[in-house]
Amino acid sequence: MYIKKIAPSLNCGLDLVGEVLYGKWKIRILWFIYQGHLRPSELQRKIPDATRRVLNVQLKELEDHELVTRTIYPVMPPKVEYNLTEFGKTLIPLVQSIGLWGDEHQERLRRVILQQSALLNKPGI
Repeated sequence: MYIKKIAPSLNCGLDLVGEVLYGKWKIRILWFIYQGHLRPSELQRKIPDATRRVLNVQLKELEDHELVTRTIYPVMPPKVEYNLTEFGKTLIPLVQSIGLWGDEHQERLRRVILQQSALLNKPGI
C-alpha cells in the first residue's frame, strides 16, 4: 500500500474534504453506489476508463474514510457489495449539486477543457 511521504495539511474543512475525496473516480464511485451499482464489476462497467486496480484502491480509501462499507457474501464465487454509510449519504446532496453545476455549464466547461487540451498537444509546447 502507498504511504504518503508528506503529512496531509488538515487545517480547514476544504483540506479535510480534499483529503477524503481526492482521486479521479471517487465522486463518481459514490454517485454510482448511491444509484444502486453496488458490485465492483458494475462500477467497472459504469467507469470503463478506470482500471480495476484503481477502482479497488479508491474503494478501499472510501471504506477507510467511513464513506462506504464492504460486504463479502460467503458464496462461490465470492460476492462483494459496497454500500454508502450514513456518513457517506451526507455527501450525496453535494455530489448532486456539483453534477448540476457541471450540467448547467457544460458547454463552457467542454470548450475550455478542449482548448487547454489542444494547447498541451501542440508540437513544441
